[in-house]
Amino acid sequence: MSDSSTPPAPLHLAVSLDGAGRHPAAWREPGARPAELFTARYWAGLATEAETGLLDFITFEDGLALQSSLPEAFDERPDRVRGRLDAVLTAARVAPLTRHIGLVPAVTATHTEPFHISKAVATLDHVSRGRAGLRVQVSGLPHEARHFGRRTVPLADTELYAEAADHVEVIRRLWDSWEDDAEIRDVATGRFVDRDKLHHIDFEGRHFSVRGPSITPRPPQGQPVVSASGAGEASYALVARSTDVGYVAAHDGDRTRAAVAAIRRAREATGLTADPLHLFGELTVFLDEDAPAAGARLERLDALAGLPHGADAGVFTGSPGQLADLLLERREAGLSGFLLHPGVIAHDLPAITRSLVPELQRRGVFRREYEADTLRGLLGLHRPGSRYARRAA
Repeated sequence: MSDSSTPPAPLHLAVSLDGAGRHPAAWREPGARPAELFTARYWAGLATEAETGLLDFITFEDGLALQSSLPEAFDERPDRVRGRLDAVLTAARVAPLTRHIGLVPAVTATHTEPFHISKAVATLDHVSRGRAGLRVQVSGLPHEARHFGRRTVPLADTELYAEAADHVEVIRRLWDSWEDDAEIRDVATGRFVDRDKLHHIDFEGRHFSVRGPSITPRPPQGQPVVSASGAGEASYALVARSTDVGYVAAHDGDRTRAAVAAIRRAREATGLTADPLHLFGELTVFLDEDAPAAGARLERLDALAGLPHGADAGVFTGSPGQLADLLLERREAGLSGFLLHPGVIAHDLPAITRSLVPELQRRGVFRREYEADTLRGLLGLHRPGSRYARRAA
């Protein structure tokens, strides 16, 4: 039984930004600005709106192939948004235009090299002064593999996630490969770095062999925030072993509770239970003054798209107040926050920042001002030291 005198735990809230919105017909809605989807101004405006709502972070979706409605191939449909800007580069462009909000680009671990991803996200952490993260994803699609030509047969799911876990481990070690005080910058002595504080990581695994050190100094957060989605046992292992934030589809209380329990069991098996792990529920949201209005909007969008919207996360239609009710109910399944996908960014992002957030604040479960300057700080995560510095000591 909860103690009524104990203040409710703060809720963490993030928003996923993808084109004009999660719904495939979102780009045809009033205010969607399809002509600006590939401009810096568009993304800067979205980030500013999210920061106005005091959100913890925004994710920038990405992929290795054009968007498709089909799970295994490109659907050839010309009536959908096609094409994306690079997520890490977009986040870096937005970084100096914001001050507090976390910036979490999606990165596909399959086919990419962890050395490149490590220095890209470290650079994002430097230019944002400690607000970087990454959202790790995998790809088992043959048409995406053909962009790279390194594999003729896709990896099985378990191998994809095992490779991703090694990918993250290499990234993390490279972030640690410079100690915090490795840079001396002493003009008088001519010493810019202390070479003894740069370390080879000498990672030897099934998928990668990386010596290091990184070419980028240690990120301001030490370790930028690593996140990934959990949707099945293979992905649960990645979330449990390798991330600071895991996302689970918040379809309903029972399924959310089962996913949370499975990830917690996997976490316990890794021996990392002493380290905090946030689990966020994922929901696609259509917000209006009431549920009938939101439902009618979704039906109209589905008619434009020519098929019902079947998001892989749960779908909510209703008012901001009703969504606040659901978030507080659903977090009882063991969630500490939510990653919301606006169905139509032009409509639902402002509804989140200007209606949902004030409602959560009124209920005493969401911040009224930013309380930290880094993403780790916003999430209540400590700043880890370099594992190599500890070893040297």
